[in-house]
Amino acid sequence: MKETPLSNCERRFLLRAIEEKKRLDGRQTYDYRNIKISFGTDYGCCIVELGKTRVLGQVSCELVAPKLNRATEGILFFNLELSQMAAPAFEPGRQSDLLVKLNRLLERCLRNSKCIDTESLCVVAGEKVWQIRVDLHLLNHDGNIIDAASIAAIVALCHFRRPDVSVQGEEVTLYTPEERDPVALSIHHMPICVSFAFFQQGTYLLVDPNEREERVMDGLLVIAMNKHREICTIQSSGGIMLLKDQVLRCSKIAGVKVAEITELIQKALENDQKVRKEGGRFGFAESIANQRITAFKMEKASIDTSDIEEKAEEIIAEAEPPSEVVSQPVLWTSGTAQIGEGVENSWGDLEDSDKDEDEGGSDEAVILDTVKMDTRAEVSDIGSQDEPIVLSDSEEEEMIILEPDKNPKKIRMQNTSAKEKAPSKKPAKKRKKKRATN
Repeated sequence: MKETPLSNCERRFLLRAIEEKKRLDGRQTYDYRNIKISFGTDYGCCIVELGKTRVLGQVSCELVAPKLNRATEGILFFNLELSQMAAPAFEPGRQSDLLVKLNRLLERCLRNSKCIDTESLCVVAGEKVWQIRVDLHLLNHDGNIIDAASIAAIVALCHFRRPDVSVQGEEVTLYTPEERDPVALSIHHMPICVSFAFFQQGTYLLVDPNEREERVMDGLLVIAMNKHREICTIQSSGGIMLLKDQVLRCSKIAGVKVAEITELIQKALENDQKVRKEGGRFGFAESIANQRITAFKMEKASIDTSDIEEKAEEIIAEAEPPSEVVSQPVLWTSGTAQIGEGVENSWGDLEDSDKDEDEGGSDEAVILDTVKMDTRAEVSDIGSQDEPIVLSDSEEEEMIILEPDKNPKKIRMQNTSAKEKAPSKKPAKKRKKKRATN
């Protein structure tokens, strides 16, 4: 399914707002969206929310044979998946150009920057090394996937713990978490990507563009940097020409943003570690607010019941005394009665109004009344004889015969009115007149 393109009105509106240094979500030009980090029950599992963009990160490990040219280094593998759950435009089972570009940028940001000590992942040189696999799943797409994915990847790596291993001769022993505490990865620094969107051929600049802003941008500049202001990788896409001053300004902004995000990541990791040591509750379920789980759940409010009797007496004393109750019913008209306070019955007025409407009716109502009188007369004549009474309203329908001392029977009768018989007699008279003239 292809994504719905922006209309010309929406495109002009977004560009006009950017020219006036305004954004749809109320942010300033260099503002990031809110970042929320939550951890799962297992080590190495986290969800990063960058505004409405959500990425799930999961780290796993396995003992494998090393590469031939790097016998003493572990293996790092990164995989980003774009599912249709995130956006309808993403097709399953097919690697789009966007997905290939994002995976390559992640590998250059995290693997080529040597942020993880791969030599510490070696168990037996040339035989056994740890393979660390980082799987990233895009849960919701609202722009700036690469920033959210890079944060989720480095957070999951920092949170991950691999099983402890001991080597005795040629025997390798792998211990469970119950036998020995898992071992954290050796991380030198935390590279984080910061995206800059350019508009009007580099005239206007925005940090952390959302999905609609990405559609109207002319170019994108991604800078991966750590808190020491070391640039790990830089990539420009979109085919625009950037000046040296623009790149330097973006690098300065990226240094400030990376320092803030790194501090947030460290605080989130410390809080999670503290909760796990104290034995508190942790996981995705605990990180979601109650109002988002059950919309009808009310907050607990404390109620003071110490002076209820005094308050009740004060309310009764201040209240007005009740009105006198009428013990005997009031007779307004014959057949009606009223007990207590109320409003006079208006049924009589309604009947009078109905009578006035009937008197002022049209001629059709008078005709219908005459027809009804005729039918009643016919029924009365039939009832005077010994024949059974037949009640009929239409030409063909089921009739019920009422007979004394007998069960009712159903018959079908066909009545022809006098108006139908009249046309059959007229042509006969005309024929007689023609014969007479001949």
